[in-house]
Amino acid sequence: MKKIVLICMMSFVAMLTMAQSSESARKVLDKTASVVGRKGGASATFKVSSAKFGNTNGTISIKGNKFHATTPQAIVWFDGKTQWTYMKSTEEVNIITPNEAQQSAMNPYQFITLYKTGFNMSMKTIGSYYQVHLTAQNKKRSVQEMYININKNTYVPSQVKMRQGTAWTTINISNFKAVNQANSLFTFHSKDFPKAEVIDLR
Repeated sequence: MKKIVLICMMSFVAMLTMAQSSESARKVLDKTASVVGRKGGASATFKVSSAKFGNTNGTISIKGNKFHATTPQAIVWFDGKTQWTYMKSTEEVNIITPNEAQQSAMNPYQFITLYKTGFNMSMKTIGSYYQVHLTAQNKKRSVQEMYININKNTYVPSQVKMRQGTAWTTINISNFKAVNQANSLFTFHSKDFPKAEVIDLR
């Protein structure tokens, strides 16, 4: 009988600890979302390392769920629904409606809206940052797992790791700046690329 009571108590303590960790993780992500997702927008530099998407680096501007990224290979615009990718080598513009994994591969800040629906979360402190761990509740979701390293003082993320299937993508982020962004920045304008061939893949 004592063993059963002990096991029940241990289970209760474990469940309470998990609930507290989840609540702490949500509070940290809420603060991070308010910093990164400021109304006027922000900018940063990033480096991507991915078995699925390849390796690249560049700059990104964000505003809400919109983003504009520039790398040595491409320029990407996303207005919250449609994504345009201009490939510099071929002068082609591919138009798609990206899923969350495709958005996250180019926008390291996609998690600031992603975590609010359908993810279990936990958190631990490592040195000067929080590490938040997200796992998808739906096993069919395109992003199954994420680790986010967040500065304890500024609540600015420095690294995002995400898993799609068995493939991991790591995005290192630096030079975050709170800078107002014009809405026109997040839409492709054909007049700026008169020689580009536009391919609609939606």
